[in-house]
Amino acid sequence: MKSFLLIGAGDFGHLLARELSKQPCELMIADINEDALGDLLELGISAKIGDCSREEVLESFDVASFDACFVCVGGHFQTSLEIVYLLEKLHAKKIHCKADDDSQAKFLSIIGADHVIYPEREAAQSLAISEANDSIFNCIPMTDGYGVYEIATPGSWVNKTFKEASIYQIYRVNILATVNDGVISMMPPSSYRFNARDHLMVLGHQEDIEKLP
Repeated sequence: MKSFLLIGAGDFGHLLARELSKQPCELMIADINEDALGDLLELGISAKIGDCSREEVLESFDVASFDACFVCVGGHFQTSLEIVYLLEKLHAKKIHCKADDDSQAKFLSIIGADHVIYPEREAAQSLAISEANDSIFNCIPMTDGYGVYEIATPGSWVNKTFKEASIYQIYRVNILATVNDGVISMMPPSSYRFNARDHLMVLGHQEDIEKLP
């Protein structure tokens, strides 16, 4: 079972803590403010009170024993930098950190963050893409224009198999799952025939998704 350290119990930290608590993992959350941790204790989460920008506090957590550390300190970029630096110094295996813009992300990566999270930007991108394209219902942006998209089945694919529709050869997208009446079928076989009622979860570049017939 994986174990995670989450630093910062602000809005994003709360959301992430609640989602992680649903997974088969061990989670410890730390914040300098005791009041911020109160409602999370009912989830069975281990909580610590302390200033994680102080090396002696992080040392007491044995950060190297966690599979990943999440830095979710909102509105305090200098504090985030200090914490990421200390986590790297204390040999954290993987460091995820929240950022507000590209400048913050650049410095966090230099200091030691393995993955920078843009909650507001990613939500805005997903909403903009789905609202601007009638055939796209949802989107999880990734990097360099790529993402996972929930789309309607293109009309020219209906009743065809993957091979007959030449999905990747022509359209350069990968089908990850089909969704029909709320039932999700992961990695459908190449013999699967597309249904007009299917929603498809596809991986690809936004430009290729927008060109689908």
